[in-house]
Order: sequence, then C-alpha cells, then structure tokens
Amino acid sequence: MYTKEARELYESELQSITESGLFKDELLIDSPQDREIKVEGRKGTLLNFCANNYLGLANNSEVKQAALESIKEWGYGLASVPFICGTQTLHKRLERKFSEFLQMEDTILYSSCEAANVGLFEVILGSDVIISDQLCHATIIDGARLWQVVNKKKLDQGQVMLPEIRVFKHSDMVDLEKHLKETQDRRLRLIAVDGVFSMDGDIAPLTEICDLAEKYRAMVMVDDSHATGFFGKTGRGTPEYCGVMDRVDIITSTMGKGLGGAVGGFTSSHRAIIELLRQRSRPRLFSNAVPPVVVAATIKILDMIAGDTALRDRLEDNTAYFRKGITALGFDIRPGIHPIIPIMLYDAQKAAAMAERLVEEGVYVRAFSFPVVPRGQARIRVQISAVHTREDLDFALDKFARVGREQKIIQ
Repeated sequence: MYTKEARELYESELQSITESGLFKDELLIDSPQDREIKVEGRKGTLLNFCANNYLGLANNSEVKQAALESIKEWGYGLASVPFICGTQTLHKRLERKFSEFLQMEDTILYSSCEAANVGLFEVILGSDVIISDQLCHATIIDGARLWQVVNKKKLDQGQVMLPEIRVFKHSDMVDLEKHLKETQDRRLRLIAVDGVFSMDGDIAPLTEICDLAEKYRAMVMVDDSHATGFFGKTGRGTPEYCGVMDRVDIITSTMGKGLGGAVGGFTSSHRAIIELLRQRSRPRLFSNAVPPVVVAATIKILDMIAGDTALRDRLEDNTAYFRKGITALGFDIRPGIHPIIPIMLYDAQKAAAMAERLVEEGVYVRAFSFPVVPRGQARIRVQISAVHTREDLDFALDKFARVGREQKIIQ
C-alpha cells in the first residue's frame, strides 16, 4: 500500500533534489533526431549539440529506407527471446558483420550494451577477480555487482564471501600493475575499462593496459560504446586507435550511439566466450531479440562506413574546430580529441542556468550534475556530429561566448 508516510518521504526527497539544483527535467523533442530539432514549447528549431549522434545517421535517408524495406520483409518484432524463435538469419548476418568489422572471432547481439555488460561477468568469471577503472560506466559496475552476488560463497560461520572487485585509479598504470601483482594466485583476472570515458571524453591507455595484461596473464575487456563506428583511422574504435585490435579480448558496444542511435548492443570476443554467453547470459536468454528493423538498418550502416571514412573524417574536423574555438573563448574544457567536449562549470545550479539560456538562444545542450558526475564536477557536455556544418559550429560558439559572458563564466 502506498501510504501517506511513503508519499511524504518521496516528496521530501524530490524537494531536496530540486533545491540542490540537481533535478533533471526532460525537454520533449517534437521532431526526428538530427542536427536541428524541434522542442515542445519552444519556437523554431534548435541546433542539437548533446546527442550521441556522432555520424549523423539517426535521420539519414539511406538508413531510414533500409529500415522501411526491412519491415516489409522481416516484420516489426520477434515476440520471442533469441534461443526460442527470436533469431532470424538477418541477426546472424549482423553478428558476422560486427565480427569482421572489429576483427574478432564471433559476436552476440543484445537488447542494449547495458544488457551486454550486465550479462558478461557472471558467465565468464567464477570466483575470480575483476579489476576495473575507477571511472568505468555504471553498467560495468552493475554487471560486476551482479557477478559478485551470483558467485557468493557461504562460510561455515554463516558469513558470506563475495568475489573480488578491485578498482584502480583512473588510467593509472602503476596502480593497475599493483592490483595485477597482488592477484597473481587467482585463476582468471579481467581488466575492465571504457574505451572512451563518457563524461570526460578521454581515452583509455589500451596499449599500456594490454602490455600489463600480457605480462600478468589477464584478459582485457573494453566497453567501446562512445567509439564504435567513428573513432580510430577507419572507425573501428579505441582498439584501432591504440593499435591493439589483436590484443583486446572482449569488446562490448552499442547500436544506440554512432551506429544510427536506435537500440541494441553486442559483445565481440573469442568464439568460446561468445558461445558460453549464448548458453548462459541471462539478459540474452530472457529478453526479446533485437527488432529486425534495427538489425537491418545497422547492417546498412556498417556497409556505409566499412569502406568509406568520409563521415568520421568530417566528425574529426568538426571536433578539432569546435575544441579550438571554445578554448579560445576562455572556457575550461577537458583536453582531448574526442567529440565529447565537457565544458566545466563545477556548480550544478550554474550549469543548469547556462544550459537553459543556451537553449533559449537556439543551442540545445544539457547540464550534467550529481549523480551522473561527482559532486562539484557539474558541466555542460557538448557533443559534435558529422552533420554539423561550419556555420552550425560558429553559431554555437557565438552563443557560448554571449551566454558565458552574461553569466560571468568568461571575460
């Protein structure tokens, strides 16, 4: 029963969130996802600078045509989990394409990258060790916690012993090596990192991580959601960028960002690991298969980008241009080369106020604050797309300059 006490407790918590400037309202988009969008209650269109639409394919005409044709041929949904009657030949074709694209032995599709991460560790690790970066994505943390619970052991005195999750300081190879040295007696060790860390846009030092993994006989897992399709020389992600495509053991990623922005995720790895996931990974066993419309559209996208780097090249140019311009204005940004560009404001209320003013000026951005980022690390996270024009970038820079001076953030 939803009691008066329960309601008052929740209302009080919501009031506290609001007063601290951490309340996250949802602006309603009234158009397709693209470089320009319509927002309910706002006049005209806004330039979108906060989507994961890195390659600009979310509203691409060729991708939409492939999706429409697939509905006629393959239907709308599967009404089944993959192992019962939810796997079409179409799904197997996409899995092969991902394996070829990433130069891995095999691939398994999931409903999301969250499902891929949550369903990984409990299958491939027993009472072993996960060593994860301090800033790993929440879905890696959730997957590790589930693995701990599944593999807990009861001791004679009624106590419970959990498998060990070790956390190394962000991208600190000295600290990582310390953890590897201290766990050499374990059967398996898995190093888990993001390829690109989504809040700061910095890149995992995969070369050094792979060096340590080989030295201490550990496996390497990379969540490459913010890199697949557009990062690296030919868009094959952070393993390609770091020159370690043949040294990373497991890649998880998504179709929900650069690859069209819909839904769905996958894991690419060694054949035996993928086959085990097919047999035992709970998010795969108990969730409906990825809709065929998404599968067909993703096949089309991989065909578009596998031999043509024009979109990722344009994205790279746009990113460099905006990073140079926003730095010249005097904003405090995280250095790097990724199209995620965090503009640091540190104060949640200040970040929210600036984001609101930018929306009023025609630039759609959102403020990020606790618990999405640590307290005192509030920011506006700008994300660049291949479909942004030079005029779009200049318009956004002009608005950032105007609002930044108005809010006394820059001179």
